[in-house]
Amino acid sequence: MRLVQNMSTIAEYPGTDCLSNRVIKIAVVGGSGVGKTALVVRFLTKRFIGDYERNAGSLYSRDVQLDGEQVAIQVQDTPGVQVNANGLSCTDHVTRSIQWADAVVMVYSVTDHRSFDLIGQLHQLVSHAHAERSTLPPIILLANKADLLHVRRVDAQQGPLLASALGCFFYEVSASEDYSQVHSAFHRLCRELAKQQPLPSQPSVTAAGSEKRRSPLIPRPKSPNMQDLKRRFKQALSAKVRTVTSV
Repeated sequence: MRLVQNMSTIAEYPGTDCLSNRVIKIAVVGGSGVGKTALVVRFLTKRFIGDYERNAGSLYSRDVQLDGEQVAIQVQDTPGVQVNANGLSCTDHVTRSIQWADAVVMVYSVTDHRSFDLIGQLHQLVSHAHAERSTLPPIILLANKADLLHVRRVDAQQGPLLASALGCFFYEVSASEDYSQVHSAFHRLCRELAKQQPLPSQPSVTAAGSEKRRSPLIPRPKSPNMQDLKRRFKQALSAKVRTVTSV
């Protein structure tokens, strides 16, 4: 995994060293303290790290195999959003991240009902950011911290019901306890995106050969005048050799 940079603006990545046929861009959004960074790192490295510095929005990248295809996955972590008297409060970074992304992961914590209450407004933000598209990008709703049963505040049935109403996929996971569920959620998102954005068909060998023959880069035939000059030079040289020999 590569931590590309701590960023306040979105930068396109990877660069010239990327050998993948496809780049999948994912934005992870949700309230503060729901475990967004832990989920991203868990997915990309299989490791769980419990403590992180305040999330300023980092872009992570890793090349993976997805159904036999080499894919570069970019995951944009984002600062936490909140609700105030005027509605949803989030930085421009969050909005730009959603606009940049091909797919979105919305995260809430089962231990924080306020983070669950944000999800409907976050979905509206995604819809607004992609209003020019004919369809919304693939979205997954993740309920994190499922292992903390003793402090659970969001009922287990609420997540699937909300996801169904919003038309999202739903997973309840624990970034600290279970890598497989985290991987399954992100893998599902990548596969759905691959269905929506198939790779362009590669030209056939015959077509490529024909295109090459039509290419303006093919060298032009040598000038007939140059050929004639070479022929005359050879004739003059031969005549000179015969003269020297006869002498």
